[in-house]
Amino acid sequence: MPENLDDDPFHDCELDPEAILGTHTFEDVLFTDETETPVNVLTGETPAHSQATVEEAKEFAASIDTETPQIALPASVESQVATQSKPYTAAAFFHFKATGSLEHHRAYHAAYEADAFAVDFEADYESGDLTITVERVDEP
Repeated sequence: MPENLDDDPFHDCELDPEAILGTHTFEDVLFTDETETPVNVLTGETPAHSQATVEEAKEFAASIDTETPQIALPASVESQVATQSKPYTAAAFFHFKATGSLEHHRAYHAAYEADAFAVDFEADYESGDLTITVERVDEP
């Protein structure tokens, strides 16, 4: 047990580390070639701003200047239409849109920031699946 709350990376989390230890796969959460895009009802075509490849999305996510690795998530059709944006957006690999809840988002973030855990992830843009693995690191 940590001496004080400042030593416990999970003190602000609803979930404890046991909830995220191991390997968890979040299915169909990444941008893929199958991500829904808007179609102009008059022409039957997808607007130019909504046309994108997985490679472009991956490059965009990788270009975000942050210490936390980013993944490409699908943007909603509504936001693509309203803002004339690309069909993808970038977010931290543990983002709640990928992990399904703010509770998981906070717990994965805490583990990622803590020296006591090793956190790895695999983004499979063919299937759209994100796999996150969290393990305890043995302290010397």
